[in-house]
This record gives sequence, C-alpha cells and structure tokens, in this order.
Amino acid sequence: MTTIISRATWGAKAWNGTPATVALSRRTEFFVHYDGGHPITRTGYAIMRAIEAQHIGQGWAGVGYNFVVDQAGNVYEGRGWGLQGAHCPDHNTSGIGVQIAIGGDQEPTAAALASCRALYEEACKKTGKKLAKKGHKDGFATACPGGRLYAWVKAGMPAGAYQPAPAPGGSIPGGSGAVVSRTQVTINGLAYGYGAKGDHVTKVGEALVAAGFGKHYTSGPGPVWTDADTLNYQTFQKSLGYSGADADGVPGETSLRELLGTLPGKVAAKPKPPFPGRDKFGPGKSNGSVTLLGQQLVRKGYGKHYTSGPGPEWSEADRRGVEAFQRAQGWTGSGADGYPGPETWSLLFA
Repeated sequence: MTTIISRATWGAKAWNGTPATVALSRRTEFFVHYDGGHPITRTGYAIMRAIEAQHIGQGWAGVGYNFVVDQAGNVYEGRGWGLQGAHCPDHNTSGIGVQIAIGGDQEPTAAALASCRALYEEACKKTGKKLAKKGHKDGFATACPGGRLYAWVKAGMPAGAYQPAPAPGGSIPGGSGAVVSRTQVTINGLAYGYGAKGDHVTKVGEALVAAGFGKHYTSGPGPVWTDADTLNYQTFQKSLGYSGADADGVPGETSLRELLGTLPGKVAAKPKPPFPGRDKFGPGKSNGSVTLLGQQLVRKGYGKHYTSGPGPEWSEADRRGVEAFQRAQGWTGSGADGYPGPETWSLLFA
C-alpha cells in the first residue's frame, strides 16, 4: 500500500466549502498532471501549501488534485480517494487526478514516476477495475502534463523495479521509535536528505563524524543518505541553536556551510552572515543584526516601508519588509509573519 502524507500532516487549511464525495465505483480514469510552464523549486510541504494557495485563490475548495507526488517520491493527499477533484473539466468525478510536481522541461525522477505508478496500481485495486491511463490533455485542451510526462503516460507509465520512497515522518527501521524526516532538498544542484546519493553525501557524513555528531552511524558514512545521516545532522542543527521544523535533519544552506566551511555544487555560493537567532528581532530589540537585516531588505527591493534608516532598532517597517519578502517566496499564514527565522535569513542573503 502506498504511504500517503495526509492533509493534516502537511498543514492543509479547512476546506473552503465541501467537495462532493465520489464512490470508488464511479472512477474509470487516472489523469497525470504537471504544474505548468515553470520549473518547481519548492520541496516538501511547501509544494502543497503553494498549490493550495493558488487553488483557493481561484475560488476552489482547496487543492484540486486528488494526490500530488514530489521529486523525492513522496505522495501528498489533496482530495484523496473519496472526494471529487477539480483538475479536469467533465472528468473530475470519473477521473483521479495526480500532479507530479514538476514544470517546464523538468525531468521527472525515477522516484516520482514510481510513486505515481504505485498510486495507479492502488487505484485499480480500490476500484476493482483497470483505469484508463491519461494525461490532462486527453480530457481538456491544454499542454499539461508536458512532453516528458505525456510520453511516459502513453508508454504505459513504466516504473521499472524502483521502490517508492517512504513518507516523511516514518519510523526508523529497527524499532528505535524515533521519527525522522524523509524529504530532500537541492542545494547548488546537489541533493541532500533521505535517498540522496553521491560523494557529497559521504563528505557530509565524514564532516559530521569529525565534528562529533556521528553516533547514529552503525557503518559508513557512505554515499547514500539514510536515517542515520538525518539524525546526526539533526543533532548538529540543534547544536547551532535551531529547533522545531528548523532542526529536522535536512540540510539548509546556512547549516551546511557551517559544517563544511563552503557549499559544494555547480554554483559557488557567496559568503553570507550566519543567522544570529530569533531573539535578535522583534519589538524592543536593538542591535546590529536588525541593521544588517534592514540593509539587505533594501538591497533586495523590500525597503519601501522605511521612511528613515534602516537602523538598529526593530520597527514595524522591518517587520513589514520581512513579511513582503516571505510572501514573495510563496509563504502564507505563520510562514509570513514578518519575523526572520533561519530559512528566511538564508534566502534573503542568498
């Protein structure tokens, strides 16, 4: 059975209205979609939140796809098995719509294709029939799902022997009871996180061991990112002062540079100041980090709220500038509260 990340887990909003229910017996088609003309750069739960914001903005009840599959092979619940989708006119009842989260000419990964195929097989089992394999353009005049995915659908949706990746938050094999993130990020063209492969993964593991954060390895470290790498990296993140979602064991640019001294990859990263901590920002705070933040907001084009400065004393102009920057990343709600965290800081100084 395919592991599906629930709406509650990825942080879906309440439905904007109530989607109609659809009996599985009415499903006859399986539609594959993509995100359109532009490549997807978001990862993890941010993919779903961006789709949700777009679809609610269009007046829909929420995410219109029944499921979404990311490049790491994770499967996210949208409308799920039992609700009517909003993905292909005249086919939302008969069709189960699945978006593979790529756009433009992005190449779908083997993990993504395998998970999509696994969803198809499960859909056939649940409905008791062989569903027709279709691309979005087979039901509606559109370029979706793009040339690469459409060719894959027409070839029969082959997935080879690849096994879909476990979902984020799964239990570590061996009964430790710990819960770890199983997502990936891409930094300078290199993948980090569960299932990532390469010499750069070995170098991260070796650096963790050298820094005293290797206790979860029973062998290696090696060239494939495992739960042990995630747990060791999480301990390293916590040593830097990160907590909560910022210490999930999946590298960010700032922590990776702290560990390695520089960022490997296709593009050399410019040096940037380390995140000084959340306690440096907010009402009543006055320090050099506030000045540095404001100056960078101005450089990036988010300084219109300043009437003077920026300066060392935190002001509403600082908060509104940070909020505008966060919203430009596609963040909403508490993700765009105007107070910088490690991810906001990293992206602002990128």
